Amino acid sequence: MRILYLLTVLGVMGAGMTQAASLHDFTMNSIDGKPVPLAQFKGKVALVVNVASRCGFTPQYAELEAMYRKYKDRGLVVLGFPANNFMNQEPGTDAEIKEFCERKYNVTFPMFSKISVRGEDKAPLYQFLTSQMGGEIEWNFTKFVVGKDGQVVARFSSRVKPDAPEVVAAIEKALAQ
Repeated sequence: MRILYLLTVLGVMGAGMTQAASLHDFTMNSIDGKPVPLAQFKGKVALVVNVASRCGFTPQYAELEAMYRKYKDRGLVVLGFPANNFMNQEPGTDAEIKEFCERKYNVTFPMFSKISVRGEDKAPLYQFLTSQMGGEIEWNFTKFVVGKDGQVVARFSSRVKPDAPEVVAAIEKALAQ
């Protein structure tokens, strides 16, 4: 009887532990607090970036916005996820982050509510991304290129600018597929 009970409990637990198969399986809160099913980006290439307002790489916001404007009509979407995992470089509230991004960098690409991208409280989205390619996030402005099917096709470190030739090549290749 104990074995049957244990198998039942494990079966129920296993049902809730289903791994996401793609970026499109997640719903995240926008920076305004509204749920955004990432399934709405099916058929688009996504450049997913963990961002911070007080980082040496913060000027990459301008390059991210330029990439978004240049390629959005071809199917690119930039998705910004503020995170405060590295030396308290994103301490603000969602409202403060949004105001900073709009005022300083004229950000128009989708921004999301602050999440954790590393550690025990890492958001499931980032569990998926890091399991797909490259392991743990090392710093702010790590970039993932996600294909139209929701699978990670490339990853770039903070030091690689959004408009670097290798990032542009990965985006253009994914847009062509």
